[in-house]
This record gives sequence, C-alpha cells and structure tokens, in this order.
Amino acid sequence: MNTGEKLTWKAIGIFDSGVGGLTVLREIVKVMPQEDTIYLGDTARVPYGTKSPETVIRFARQITSFLVSRDIKLLVVACNTASAVSLEVLKEEFPIPIVGVIEPGAARAATVTRSGRVGVIGTAGTIRSSAYTKAIKRINPDIEVITGECPMFVPLAEEGWVDNEVARLTAEIYLRHLKEQGVDTLVLGCTHYPLLKGIIGEVMGEGVTLVDSAAETATRVRDILAGEGALRPEQENGNHHFFVTDVPAGFIRIGNRFLGGDFGDVYQIRLDDDHPAQGGT
Repeated sequence: MNTGEKLTWKAIGIFDSGVGGLTVLREIVKVMPQEDTIYLGDTARVPYGTKSPETVIRFARQITSFLVSRDIKLLVVACNTASAVSLEVLKEEFPIPIVGVIEPGAARAATVTRSGRVGVIGTAGTIRSSAYTKAIKRINPDIEVITGECPMFVPLAEEGWVDNEVARLTAEIYLRHLKEQGVDTLVLGCTHYPLLKGIIGEVMGEGVTLVDSAAETATRVRDILAGEGALRPEQENGNHHFFVTDVPAGFIRIGNRFLGGDFGDVYQIRLDDDHPAQGGT
C-alpha cells in the first residue's frame, strides 16, 4: 500500500476554542461526506480572543499534539484567533498539512470583489489582529479593507436568535458603516457568523457578496487532500468524533444548533503541558 492509500483512511482533525468551529466541520462534511473527522472544542478555556498570543500558542500546541497523536492526516485550525497567532508556529512544529480559516476567506474576497472595497466583520480580537486585512493585502495591496467588530453576533448565534427582530436590529447597527463605505464584498470573519448569513445578507443588500470563511476553508482542505491523493473513496461514509475540555452538556446543546442535528457522543478530556490528553467520557 502506498503513502497516499494509507492517508485516505486517516481522519481530518479540527479544533476551535468552543463550538464555532462546528460551522467549519459542517462545510467539510458537506463537501467530503466520506471523510472521518475528529473535532476538539477547548470549552474549558474559551474564549481565546481575550488571551495573549503566547497563551493561545500554548493551547494550540497542546491541542495539536492531542490530535496528531490520533493519527490525523490534516489539521484545520477552525478558530480565527488561533489562526491569526499560532498557524505559522504549528506549521513549523508538526509534520502534517495545517489549514487556518483566515487565508482561504481572504483569498476568496480578493478574487470576487469588483470595486476593490472589501468589508471584514469579526470579534474584537480578530479585528484588532488585522489578520484578514494583512492576508487580503498580501494578495492585492490595492484592495481597501474596511473592518467592523460584531461581538454580539456570537451570543445571538449560540442562542439561536438568527432570524428575529433582535438579530436584524443588531445587524443594522453593526453593518451600517460598512454599507456607507460601499463595500461590495463582506467576509464573515468568525465561525459563528454563518448562522446569521441570512440576516447579514438582507441588511447588506443583493449587491454585496458574502464570503463564508468556513465554506472556503472546506474547499481548501478538499483541494489539498485531492492533490496528495489522500481523499477517501466517495462511496465511504465518514465517522465523526467529538472531544471537549469541559463538561459536554453545553457544547451538545449549542452544537446541535450549529450542525443542524444530533451528533452523538462527546468525550471530555483534560489538556495540560505535561500530559497533552487525559480523561474519559
């Protein structure tokens, strides 16, 4: 059996600070339903956006070590904060392909904009990092990037308030200056935001293209695996395993909303510097 054939049977690893990365998992399952996945939500230490880069890098190393120990073939850093500060460190230290959520969304935005005016919305931490702005300008320095912090979108998504008057009014307030600046493309720079895509699209109007970083990341993962001959045969059915670092109940309640259905057992583990993974169900 050659290396490509061996890789086809390994799982895709995905991690986030909590539940938001499940939107990335959902898109991966949509485009590659035959693939096995292992998802880890660091629910004991969420959110990452308020923590120092050094702390986030330490957490990302621990999680990556755990997932690599389970023999994954590719890792998705499905967290904007971790993608911004730890991606290059992880790529240097671990011998597998590693994909973040920022560059795929930035690349798509740079491709589809017609006016050269791109909006990016995200949490305060992601916007302050300027990660999307830097990524877009690396591709095309002439693009003007207008950013906006939308922190209330996260609790709205987790509560399932994605199509009511509260969500609509919140979106109108957050997005007003982006509309006034005349952006023709808007990057959803947080993994929670795809759940609010309907409201965001209504507020921005038909002339604005929404870029879903989760969907673009899934496409990038498929392209990488296809290029390595590491995709499982399409007739296979993927299995999905879930781990969290705090009690699973809250993750399960909110996660079912993000995935659009029951996703089965969730196992609790403990991560620390000396013992990357311990614990049980």
